[in-house]
Amino acid sequence: MEHIIEQILEMLRTGDELDDRVLVKLIHAEARRAGGDKRAFAKRRLLPFYQHVKRDEPERWKGWGISPELEERLLKVLRMKPRRSASGVATITVITKPWPCSGSCLFCPSDIRMPKSYLADEPACARAEQACFDPYLQVSARLTALSQMGHATDKIELIVLGGTWSDYPRDYQVWFMTELFRALNDDAVAGVAANPLLRGFAEDAGHDSVRADGPSADASVPPGVARRREQLCRCGLMSAADEAHPRALVPPAARAAQHAIDEGRMSYNEAFRQVYGANDAWGDAAAWQRATFEQLEREQRRNETARHRVVGLVIETRPDAISPQALALIRRMGATKIQMGVQSVDQETLDANGRGIQVAQIGRAFSLLRLFGFKIHAHFMVNLLGATPEGDVLDYQRFATADAFQPDEVKLYPCALIASSRLSERYEDGSWRPYGEDELVDVLTRDVLATPAFTRVSRMIRDFSSKDIVAGNKKPNLRQMVEDRLRASNERVQEIRFREIATSEVSPGELRFQVVPYETSTTSERFLQWVTSEGRIAGFLRLSLPHDDAVRALVEELAGAAGQTGRRDRDAGAGGDEGISASWSKPMPVVAPGEAMIREVHVYGMAARVGEEGSAAQHHGLGRNLVERACEMAREAGFARINVISAVGTREYYRHLGFYDHGLYQQRRL
Repeated sequence: MEHIIEQILEMLRTGDELDDRVLVKLIHAEARRAGGDKRAFAKRRLLPFYQHVKRDEPERWKGWGISPELEERLLKVLRMKPRRSASGVATITVITKPWPCSGSCLFCPSDIRMPKSYLADEPACARAEQACFDPYLQVSARLTALSQMGHATDKIELIVLGGTWSDYPRDYQVWFMTELFRALNDDAVAGVAANPLLRGFAEDAGHDSVRADGPSADASVPPGVARRREQLCRCGLMSAADEAHPRALVPPAARAAQHAIDEGRMSYNEAFRQVYGANDAWGDAAAWQRATFEQLEREQRRNETARHRVVGLVIETRPDAISPQALALIRRMGATKIQMGVQSVDQETLDANGRGIQVAQIGRAFSLLRLFGFKIHAHFMVNLLGATPEGDVLDYQRFATADAFQPDEVKLYPCALIASSRLSERYEDGSWRPYGEDELVDVLTRDVLATPAFTRVSRMIRDFSSKDIVAGNKKPNLRQMVEDRLRASNERVQEIRFREIATSEVSPGELRFQVVPYETSTTSERFLQWVTSEGRIAGFLRLSLPHDDAVRALVEELAGAAGQTGRRDRDAGAGGDEGISASWSKPMPVVAPGEAMIREVHVYGMAARVGEEGSAAQHHGLGRNLVERACEMAREAGFARINVISAVGTREYYRHLGFYDHGLYQQRRL
């Protein structure tokens, strides 16, 4: 290992070309020289080895003569999967526990081991099951993996997936959020080899973990992780003898229930009651999976200055679960972005696929989300039952451009048949068929071309394994196929992800400022962006200028709902959930007429540690400049104040820009 590091350093000092191809040659040559297995010298082992020497053998490390500038270049070479933090933040995805679902969509998979619509073989789901769906352990595992791959973890976006968030009990929601923040505040990073629970999380499925006799073998398990494992062992969800493979979470009845689901004899909700209803371990854990808002807010305050700060928090729900009251609650929990399953804005298609949602409900959800300041990340599917390629293109065009919708971000993916979904019956009787590859790529290509400059197409496939897909796209490189066709067409692509600078370096002097205005049903939107001469995007800001009548209607609706809640609480007396209802009764300013809203500020480039300078777009004042321009535009439009839907970990940043804490937001007078 040391010889490889020394060769890399020498090449960096002399300016020789050093890419992954050259690095592989160095590794193979060292394996032949040492007469060992080349896997023992794999790239993923180099960074943990370097970190070990720097931390535990300072004299040896000093002998390498590494300056700060040289170390930055070395880490860039050793970093695994650099794209993971190329958007400026490191992402941690966590999964909530299995729970009954309020929907019954035709295409939705039903894996009783997972929340509805998720499969146990998806990477994040496999990690969640291994951690007994515990939020603290999931965060600790991903922090460890990201750190070992060389990514900065000072700025974290938390993505909470698992179906419809509002379907879960409120006390579980508050506890789940509390534990996410607690794990980050505790700096719960462990040595992989020393922690069997985390061993499988070092890389995605299919990658080996760090060897037990490797450099991290002496690392200790974080105290918080040890305590949580003990809790899970006491209630029976985890075995002290086999912590890495918990089995009590899903009892033996799950296999029979899954067969019944696959054969159409049982619904997911019926199976849930059968499998988990009498599970003592599950019930015992649920008894302590609760927290108060005071506990959550205490962890949020700690996170404002923690080493791992939450700069974005995403939850997943359905359009029909969105109301002003639900959004006020979700916002208080710290969320800044909502993932929402839309799938289609054609009513016939929605009805044919059992969505149980009206297009008007989708439009109302978009309006409420914008007025509350949330970023809107919508899911949209092509090739649903009853759809046609041409109809899909028209449906998406309406979704992307009509005033009622216009999402900020989209997961645009094709419907795929999973055995446990009710779509199986339609496939067997011939009423649904998957598009052919060329047909599908053509639809997605045309959809991307219809995507405006203020929208980001984040994904084009689900993380389903090919063995789980009965019919439909199995190509993991579907997006690459679409982008290849886009490049061959020479047509202009405006969507954000296609234009991101990603890992590229950029000089602020090369950038120009642009404003993309557009109208929605309830707001006038301004998309401010820094772009290169080729149109590549280095940073952007979403500014909402709410329509006065829409804000007044929202305020009246919230006031009416608060009055009804107060009457219900008085009628119920002092009983109920003291940790939830009592703390939620405190007045929380939401929005008011005359207030503009900054919904998102994002500057691209490799995630750099808080307070550090970097060569990418971050830390060159681009974000501050965008905020000042947004404030000026809001003032010129006649607004007296401006809110920002800041994440917990960005509160300090906005305080330095003249914002003060104000209810669910931070606010600045104009």
